[in-house]
Amino acid sequence: MPLPDSTPVLVGVGQVSERPGEPGYRGRSPVELAADAAREALDDAAVSPAEIDTIAAVRQFENSLPFSQAPLGRSDNFPRSVAGRIGAAPYRAVLEVGGGQGPQHLVNEFAATIAAGDARVVLLTGAEAISTIERLAASDNPPDFTEHAPGSLEDRGFGLDGIITPEHFPYGLTDTPAYYALFENARRARLGLSRSAYAAAMGELFAPFTRVAARHPHAAAPVERSAAELVTVTAANRPIADPYTRYLVARDKVNQGAALLMMSLAAARRLGVPKQKWVFVAGHADLRERDLLDRADLSASPAAVAATRHALDLAGIDMAGLATLDLYSCFPAPVFAVTDAFGLSPADPRGLTVTGGLPFFGGAGNNYSMHAIATTAERVRAEPGSYGFVGANGGMMSKYSTGVYTTRPVTWRPDDSVKLQAELDARPAPGVAPSPDGPAIIETYTVKHSRGGDRKGIVIGRLAADGRRFLAHGDDLLDLLTEGEPIGARVTARTDDDGNHVSASS
Repeated sequence: MPLPDSTPVLVGVGQVSERPGEPGYRGRSPVELAADAAREALDDAAVSPAEIDTIAAVRQFENSLPFSQAPLGRSDNFPRSVAGRIGAAPYRAVLEVGGGQGPQHLVNEFAATIAAGDARVVLLTGAEAISTIERLAASDNPPDFTEHAPGSLEDRGFGLDGIITPEHFPYGLTDTPAYYALFENARRARLGLSRSAYAAAMGELFAPFTRVAARHPHAAAPVERSAAELVTVTAANRPIADPYTRYLVARDKVNQGAALLMMSLAAARRLGVPKQKWVFVAGHADLRERDLLDRADLSASPAAVAATRHALDLAGIDMAGLATLDLYSCFPAPVFAVTDAFGLSPADPRGLTVTGGLPFFGGAGNNYSMHAIATTAERVRAEPGSYGFVGANGGMMSKYSTGVYTTRPVTWRPDDSVKLQAELDARPAPGVAPSPDGPAIIETYTVKHSRGGDRKGIVIGRLAADGRRFLAHGDDLLDLLTEGEPIGARVTARTDDDGNHVSASS
């Protein structure tokens, strides 16, 4: 049967990048990178920018926290700055909340908007120039990237509820590696693996990612590395937060931009976009986890699993029906969350990434998955009728948005994310002990390592009396946390003016 005229279709993709010291390097700002990617997306579909009625942009890291700094200044209306660069005058401009789920969530949202008839031609774009900004800010004559773009802006704010918790800061949870390391060590305990065995597993997971990055034209670190090289501590691969070394952590010092052009099927026909450019969203979902201490299992992500399964169900396929996958890979933990649930191997011949992943392709702030979507669209176009999957993770393994892409014509189908979210939220959760006192056991932990060699221990424990969970300083147990087997160890919890602490049981 013919598809409705309002069926959303992805028709144009664009990606740009540059690396200091390489030919053609121009030191472009985030706005300039996003605009150049937008031009590529428009050229891909052979569509005029005058046709764009809506532009939505992913938030930059320099505008993702209340205390974020923009060393060279920034636009006060990023999407309209991009629109002005490319000669577009959309009636609606949106700046999304922070989080790596953003690009896929925007696809899901605006596909639904198009299907409802509330938009016809939508441009999604985003970029980061963290490498350039750091380099130029230290120069003798730094440029000024400040600009004012007139026009309306739907600024959705930072979106930090349930992700950034100021009460966690005194314990050292001030950065993403520390949070994800807690999840990683919880998984190691669940699997019963030694430190060395788990390190080897992380290396085996990410070594194939480096091979993909080495072939991707926009990768920030196109270097193939062995599994052992990824987890062996060296001067260049220093410890970050146990069990992570530098090579296992997302690379945010990149200069990358990406853009997607979406429209209704009626608009695609009216504008003469060739059918071989059409990519449909066959399945999708958007879910989130509970706050850190309220999660039943710190070693897994039921939201990521449910969002993945639901997107596949909507598409009418299973995991075996996918030709390509891109699993969000800021750290190993979010990848493992999906591979564990679906029985995927790091050696899967399809690969688990189409770009090379955030540590190797580059973690372009909140915008990484827009590159994954663009590359997935190119891959399914090259194999008509195939399906590609993108899983986008945000926050502290907090949000997960998914999409299944195909050139096979398919009617847009609303998802059941609201129902699924209610089911996730209804699951039992452990109680929390704000001020623990007495015997306890260690549930998970990490040790943060500074460049100067200082160490900071962080522990999540459970009270022996009632199983309530708590967060604590672990500096009294650094030797155990660094070299022994802390998980399951019996400790004593106490609370003083500096917060919660754990020490060896007497």
